[in-house]
Amino acid sequence: MPTKTGYWIRVKNGQVKDVWDYKPSAEKLASEPGWREAVEVHPDIVPGREIYTTHHFNIDVEPAQIVWGSRSVSIEERREILISAQKAAYTAVVNAEAAREVNDNPADFYDAEVVAAAKATRDANIAAIAAATHDDLDALGL
Repeated sequence: MPTKTGYWIRVKNGQVKDVWDYKPSAEKLASEPGWREAVEVHPDIVPGREIYTTHHFNIDVEPAQIVWGSRSVSIEERREILISAQKAAYTAVVNAEAAREVNDNPADFYDAEVVAAAKATRDANIAAIAAATHDDLDALGL
């Protein structure tokens, strides 16, 4: 499990009250008891098939730990994410072409062929995504 150092937490009455990504000043450390070093702990995940979830604190170890959880991504959820990305990419092309049409450069113009090619790519990718398994999606590389 990868860890990231450089965190500081302040614990009061057994509860974490503050989390900082840098060391508090000597004055703050002296005036507010309970500050201690912490590390962030991330579980190993399979990209595209798992995601990080919420975290909890383990204050019973030194340094304290900010421990992240993970969960599996269903094939339906993964498809939805990838289809949304395809739609967003197409929208970006349409918006860029529309911006060319209305900018101050008379040599710029809306290129319908660029938009048509982006639409064809979007439609083909969405069709491939909709029929894909996790392994298929890994192979697509989208």
